[in-house]
Amino acid sequence: MITPAFIRTMTQYNSEMNRRIYAAAARLSDDQRPADRGLFWKSLHGTLCHLLWGDRQWMSRFDGWPPNTVPNPQSPTLIHDFAELRVAREEADAKLEAFARRVDDAWLVEDLVWWSGAAKKEMRKAKGGLLVHFFNHQTHHRGQAHAALTMCGVDPGDTDLFLVVPDL
Repeated sequence: MITPAFIRTMTQYNSEMNRRIYAAAARLSDDQRPADRGLFWKSLHGTLCHLLWGDRQWMSRFDGWPPNTVPNPQSPTLIHDFAELRVAREEADAKLEAFARRVDDAWLVEDLVWWSGAAKKEMRKAKGGLLVHFFNHQTHHRGQAHAALTMCGVDPGDTDLFLVVPDL
């Protein structure tokens, strides 16, 4: 069962992993971050942009954030400047943590109805399950970002949940 405590734990993990990934990415040059590394979204920078894009897209549905103005295929170009992207990531993570503090059991079992561009149809799913997808998406693409950093000789550190979230 998905609980508010689970949501808060995963949000805490998300924020800390983003801090670690961005700190590691900051050690790369402005030429290294956008270089094609063979990732799904090509580059480290493109992957980080897509992650922010995905978080904003889901949070526009979950919590009324402004929707993205670029479609998913253009998500790697969301923000071109790394420093600006990093600030936007930090702001999004703070908002995610505030959202997680407001989530309760009743909200988690409610259905969300939205138009899915990926499925090309209206969807209806329980919010709790969709939040599992939300966190899984983050972890999936952060793993790709971790691989890109490793290729560049930069170690972002531990990624295991029990090592990242001390209150687990």
